[in-house]
Amino acid sequence: MGGADWRQGFGGDVSNVTVAAARQGASAGLLTRVGADRFGRSLVEMLEAEGVDVSHVSRDEDAPTGLYFVTHGETGHEFAYRRTGSAASRMAPQDLPPGLSGASVLHVSGITQAISESARASVTAAMAAARQTGARVSYDPNLRLALWPIEVARPTILRALASCDIALPGLDDARILMDLDDPEVILRRIQEMGPAIVALTMGRDGVLVGAEGEVHHIPSPTVEAIDATGAGDCFDGAFIARLVADDTPLDAAVYAAHAAALSTLGHGAVGPIPNAQAVRDAMRRTKDRSQIRAN
Repeated sequence: MGGADWRQGFGGDVSNVTVAAARQGASAGLLTRVGADRFGRSLVEMLEAEGVDVSHVSRDEDAPTGLYFVTHGETGHEFAYRRTGSAASRMAPQDLPPGLSGASVLHVSGITQAISESARASVTAAMAAARQTGARVSYDPNLRLALWPIEVARPTILRALASCDIALPGLDDARILMDLDDPEVILRRIQEMGPAIVALTMGRDGVLVGAEGEVHHIPSPTVEAIDATGAGDCFDGAFIARLVADDTPLDAAVYAAHAAALSTLGHGAVGPIPNAQAVRDAMRRTKDRSQIRAN
């Protein structure tokens, strides 16, 4: 491969979110399908080691575990997907467990919607089922135009945004989807669609959080980033974990911004995700530096 250094790791937007939530102390589980292959077995073993409930991870004897490759370059990271015909892409609404096992928050992603029509239908059915059980729905558009055309993605994602309780879009994705540029205008427009909480992540520019009629800007902690592959997923998992722990959306976003920053300090999507103690320590250092500047 021309001398490239390829490293096997684990990743996937919702699995990253699940691990991030678990490392913050939340009770987390994953609903997906993997192939009856080495990659699927290794993924399930990793999730079990993280304390994630894998009772709803099913194995498909006839389809492989989905793969993707991340290449790093001067313009950031680039994804190449091998998801067509994967086990996860064969998920269908009838695969959903009754009542979604009593989850308090269901997190879903635009990438799941992108990989097949049946997976897209599964997301719609899961969101409806969560609503019926009183669970909140969290949604990250995770727009990946390598997986589906914008003509299909835009209306699907906008419908999901209008149906969720917690919207977690990234700014670059939102600009494409909404055909708008200004972050505050984008956040307000998404709020008008229906979500009670909107956290618009903006990379090094921090996070805009809209909830209860207020909008707050949380700056991103300054770090020497190595790999931001899973930073958005880490933010999502940490944010949801803190909301479940009854933090305000503002406090949850401050916490999640620190978690996401720490997750960029190593390679890969899962390994660098911090635990709760690491995040608390980072927040304490930020507070100490702020007090020094104030004095």
